[in-house]
Amino acid sequence: MHLGALFIIGHVLTSASVRETARRFQLSPSTVSAAIRNAETELAMKLTERASGELVTLIAGGGVLEGLEPITVAIGELCQFAGQVGAGGIDEAWAARIPVKIVAIERFLEVADQGSINRAARRLHLGQPQLSLQLANLEKFLGCRLFERQAQGSTLTEEGRRAYQIFMAISQAWNDLKSAADERYRRTARSLRIGSIIPTGSESWVARCLGLLVSEWNARRSNNAISLISMTADDLREALKSGRIDVAILDSVFGLEDFRHCELLQTDMVVIAPLHSTETTVADLVARHAICMPSPRTGLGHAAMAFSAERAPDRRLRSRDITAADSLPVIVDLVANHGYVSFLGRVSAMPIAGKVRIVDLDEHLPMSYHVAFNHRKAAADACAVIIAAAARITSEAVAKADAVRESAA
Repeated sequence: MHLGALFIIGHVLTSASVRETARRFQLSPSTVSAAIRNAETELAMKLTERASGELVTLIAGGGVLEGLEPITVAIGELCQFAGQVGAGGIDEAWAARIPVKIVAIERFLEVADQGSINRAARRLHLGQPQLSLQLANLEKFLGCRLFERQAQGSTLTEEGRRAYQIFMAISQAWNDLKSAADERYRRTARSLRIGSIIPTGSESWVARCLGLLVSEWNARRSNNAISLISMTADDLREALKSGRIDVAILDSVFGLEDFRHCELLQTDMVVIAPLHSTETTVADLVARHAICMPSPRTGLGHAAMAFSAERAPDRRLRSRDITAADSLPVIVDLVANHGYVSFLGRVSAMPIAGKVRIVDLDEHLPMSYHVAFNHRKAAADACAVIIAAAARITSEAVAKADAVRESAA
């Protein structure tokens, strides 16, 4: 990392704006964005994200901003040291372009501590000419001599001692940030990241399947710890592509061509309605109740939207009481307690049959759930557990439903 990039990142995290930072430092927005991406790679964490067109600093970004504070202060001192100040304070445009890398700073500090370029070069496993050239470039950039070269070694000049204090503060602060990043890298390398579609609730087949996975996985004393996250199908595909997750449970096979994947289970779409509702047809339910369904970012939502568009009157599709939500627990609550209707896969609706009424569509609309995974052996092993768990859970649900129907008869 360059010092200029760290100065840029500190301002982005403070202002929460790439464009404002670019204008302030007279840089292109792409340069500022590149600095953020490089820092996220170095620190093994996401610092910002875009929400509704605005840049949002994440919680982790706040911690990094605190860690960058001594570096920002030291960069200000470096500007004064180099004479890059004006009536309004330091020259921020100059600070944002400081090309000095952290590695060059650490090599300067090593030479100062060893008192010899030759000894420092041996400790750093570098050639003496290469190290001498880096020191010369640093002196040229700062416009002063940092070392007095003598027969018995190299000693710091008065300017060098001042630079030493500034660079030591920067090195210590950066090493503190990097040590936390190194631990995150180690945790990430050990962990198996599982992503799934959002469960309808704790009783859903997805939640129970993941619970069984964790329980059986940990019982095996696996070296790979499991981390879980729920997202929409679109987000799961993107997370697989970027490597942020290793395994994904999705309600759509679309976009999985580049990954190993297999069908997890088959079901069909049903309508879920309030228990007190009396309508017997889907058309009547859609006409008389507000609708809330998953958004098209989910496989289920995409299928439900297509089904509704073909069958519901146009006026209903333009109405404000058709809501898209990517929280299945909220959708279930709207149906159970607020008079809405929605669409679910039958396998997801069966565990909540005590909260909602399940109504069959007038025609069979098949759905399938899939599991996709990357090249890691641990990912393939987890998929085998997920497939077995899903088969066990859904067969139990079918047997229970059959028993209920027989007792009712």
